Amino acid sequence: MVNEMIIELIILVIIILIVVVFVYLYNSLVKLRNRVKNAWSQIDVQLNRRADLIPNLVETVKGYAKHEKTVFENVTAARAGLMNAKTVQETAEANNVLTETLKSLFAVAENYPDLKASENFRELQGQLEETENKIAYSRQFYNDTVLMYNNKCQMVPSNIIASLFNFQEEEFFEIEETKREVPKVEF
Repeated sequence: MVNEMIIELIILVIIILIVVVFVYLYNSLVKLRNRVKNAWSQIDVQLNRRADLIPNLVETVKGYAKHEKTVFENVTAARAGLMNAKTVQETAEANNVLTETLKSLFAVAENYPDLKASENFRELQGQLEETENKIAYSRQFYNDTVLMYNNKCQMVPSNIIASLFNFQEEEFFEIEETKREVPKVEF
């Protein structure tokens, strides 16, 4: 009788322990998935800030470089591509295109000494640089968070919970290999 009670108690403790571990693993997966979503939204905020600065920058440069129409059209199209991107991969690709077109915009700006001295242009350039730094930080934070989440989705025993509740691995925010060099902007 006493042995049966002890066995029942041990079984009950084991069941409770399994439930507690299950709940802990499930909650940690939810927390990491939400952290990934939050990290992505931080990148999105900075990319939108960057996209909002670009029309002002383009208009400032346009005043000095009226004949550089294709550069302005390319920057505008690249900005629209970034604003319309839906997935992490699309956003990364659109970001790469925009970075390339901004290089050509700054190359045009180099040819206009009065523009380089313009207070508006310098302020916009500073804001864009600050935003680029924030994007880099946000991208790093996002990728670190995705790494933690993906590890949790792949490692035993949390991978069992992840597969049971359809937790999907997330994509990293990556730039193309050819885009990894630092853009050269001279004034």
